[in-house]
Amino acid sequence: MQTKLFIFLLLSLAAAAFSEDFTTVNGKEYKDATVTRIEPDGVVVKTNSGVTKIYFTQLPKDVQERFHYDAEKAASYSAEQAASYTAYQKQQEQTQREQQAADAKNNAVVAAQQAATNRMEGLQTRYGELQKQEDDLLRQIGQAKQPGPEYRQGKSVRHQPNPQKSQLPVLQSHLSDVRREKSEVKKQLNKAQR
Repeated sequence: MQTKLFIFLLLSLAAAAFSEDFTTVNGKEYKDATVTRIEPDGVVVKTNSGVTKIYFTQLPKDVQERFHYDAEKAASYSAEQAASYTAYQKQQEQTQREQQAADAKNNAVVAAQQAATNRMEGLQTRYGELQKQEDDLLRQIGQAKQPGPEYRQGKSVRHQPNPQKSQLPVLQSHLSDVRREKSEVKKQLNKAQR
């Protein structure tokens, strides 16, 4: 058994050391090919055009015999290689699915963060608008509470009625609505900042 292994290794090394031409049973030629590896189902050769595996089933009987081709060992080896490749493919697919799931989860988190940021910015904008409305209403209410223009009636100074005074209840109602909405927006802002 050790002798066969020694001969096999010796032949493998000897074959790897020399360049030779291979012609398949279909007539395809591999010129100046250097055998780099012998496997149970074929030989791996290096040529000017690259590295190629030539299966023993593609080579003539004399080449098969020279490399001690055994059809049963080749079939077993090919089955093992196919099973390994299938397992590798399944692992790659599983890894890809996991990566896609992680990417989807990441994208969802980023989208949620962006939505929260957009909501926060929208609330801040609305709060600023409401603050401006409140300031404008307070100014208008202040003007409506002022007495009208002065005029003299004899020696006394009198004031004409202020035309804006009639708008005072509407302005105060609107101010109340603005303050209520402003308070609600402030609560939402505080909640969003937590």
